[in-house]
Amino acid sequence: MTVENVADRAGVHKTTVYRRWGTVDVLIADALDQGRDVDWVAPDTGSVEGDLIALATEVVDTFADPVRSRVPVALIAAALQASRAREAKNRYYAARHAAAAVIAKRAVGRGELPEGVDVEELVRQTCAPLFYRVLVSGEPVDRAAAERAARAALVAARAGVLGAG
Repeated sequence: MTVENVADRAGVHKTTVYRRWGTVDVLIADALDQGRDVDWVAPDTGSVEGDLIALATEVVDTFADPVRSRVPVALIAAALQASRAREAKNRYYAARHAAAAVIAKRAVGRGELPEGVDVEELVRQTCAPLFYRVLVSGEPVDRAAAERAARAALVAARAGVLGAG
């Protein structure tokens, strides 16, 4: 990700991008902070299994599409290189985890999960195998991978492996 590439895709001169953001680090941080502020609603299918599968499928739908995946992959990769972007990435995912945690909170209320389950860890455990495939191993992601990841996280939560603390 370079200022030149961003300017080219936006159809502006690179000095416009430099004048507004100064560096790629600041540009990425701003993009992630704006993305964090976009309202996102966790799936609500009526069951924790359905919600986790829907959440994982949302990740798959983004990263399985070569066009849709370009920007999030570039943002994540670039955020590994620069502190300001890394901090913005951390804030973005903290906000997303907190918003998605409602899935587990509802499930505890319905008796589908035990009290004390770490609700944000359940979200991380659901999505982590998919991000690993996309960002580390380069393996494809599909709906079967989404369902497998969601069900494995759910088994761990029900077994008490994802207890709070």
